[in-house]
Amino acid sequence: MLAVVTFTVAICSEGLVDSVEGITQNMGISEHFIGVILLPIVGNAAEHLTAVDVALKNKMDLSLGVALGSSSQIALLVVPFSVCAGWAIGVPMDLNFRPLGTGILLVTVLIVGSVTSDGESNWLEGAMLIAAYVMVGLTFWTM
Repeated sequence: MLAVVTFTVAICSEGLVDSVEGITQNMGISEHFIGVILLPIVGNAAEHLTAVDVALKNKMDLSLGVALGSSSQIALLVVPFSVCAGWAIGVPMDLNFRPLGTGILLVTVLIVGSVTSDGESNWLEGAMLIAAYVMVGLTFWTM
């Protein structure tokens, strides 16, 4: 069963990635915006829904664990694996995120660290995280 689901997800992902070029040409959306904002939202939809669901049940530790764990997993496993896979199939992929991408990553890590350091949250901290995400989205929209 797992193999069937994995195969189905791979086919759907291939179709999603293949459609990016058409979307960028027809709708005028930059590849940066699609790659940094839209694809991660779609790719992590299950984790996002789980984090929101457990947050609504007032299990904030589990919600933060799911959200931050998913981000850490992608940063520490998926991105380096993509570099190795790209090398194996002859597609250039590196970890050079350019100064803008590196700066945005640094600032967002500092914001999340600041928000989660006290072990409590409120609506203002949530609004700050959403505002930071919108600013990152607007930055990549204009690229």
